[in-house]
Amino acid sequence: MAVRLFEDKEHADSYWKYRISPSEELIDKVLQFHRNNKNSANDLAVDVGCGSGQGTLLLAPHFTCVVGTDISPAQLEMGRKHVNIPNISYRESPAEELPFEDGSVDLVTAMSAFHWFDQSRFLQEAHRVLKPHGCLAVLNYTMDMELSYGDCSETLNHICNEFYAALQPFRNPYLGSSSFELYKKTYDSLQYPLKEWQDIFWVRKPVPLSGYIGMVESFSTFQALLKKDQEARRLSQDIEQRLLRAMGVTSSETEVIMGVKYFYFLACKPAND
Repeated sequence: MAVRLFEDKEHADSYWKYRISPSEELIDKVLQFHRNNKNSANDLAVDVGCGSGQGTLLLAPHFTCVVGTDISPAQLEMGRKHVNIPNISYRESPAEELPFEDGSVDLVTAMSAFHWFDQSRFLQEAHRVLKPHGCLAVLNYTMDMELSYGDCSETLNHICNEFYAALQPFRNPYLGSSSFELYKKTYDSLQYPLKEWQDIFWVRKPVPLSGYIGMVESFSTFQALLKKDQEARRLSQDIEQRLLRAMGVTSSETEVIMGVKYFYFLACKPAND
């Protein structure tokens, strides 16, 4: 990876507990694109920048072997600790130096990680390891999740937007102003004839309010603020209390519906490359 983050054990634990994974419906979009190629196979899928493996897990029922790669030993340790499925394994590896033979992989995924890579080098590596007709799937979501609860959703999201605005100044400069624009620009420049772009795919799931707060605290922006100012926890605690008051409840285990807005691109390696 071009940027090393999410590597200490406490953050890796938070990542496992709170980070949302793509829905089965979203994974189905990836698999359908893959299956639409009549020459596709399901021998090996590689999930690059897998973190603690939430997305890697979703690929296991569909491939003979699934390998999650990441540069962080702490993240991989968390994946091994929580996932005991025979056809999943993990390997420590930069995204730009994948430990696979040329033309050996059926599906390469990068779920909420591509923006941290050296993008051009990763794309070259993905092209190298993919079989002819192999597929590349690159997914991410925006940071402005939406909450729904009773008739106070508008108020909740006003508070949430204040939270995001407070964290925005701590966005890592490597990311630029917009990950969405990076992904779309990459898609537009990708020289694969068969490719697909989706700019909005909502994933909604019930989570305790504490889970929403934990997810935001796992973001690199919050972690950057935390390293600079230990009062960062007070910010998230204040946001949580304001949300609870707006909901008219006292328990942070009260469930809300969290909406996460994904975007992605899919591409198939041509047979003659």
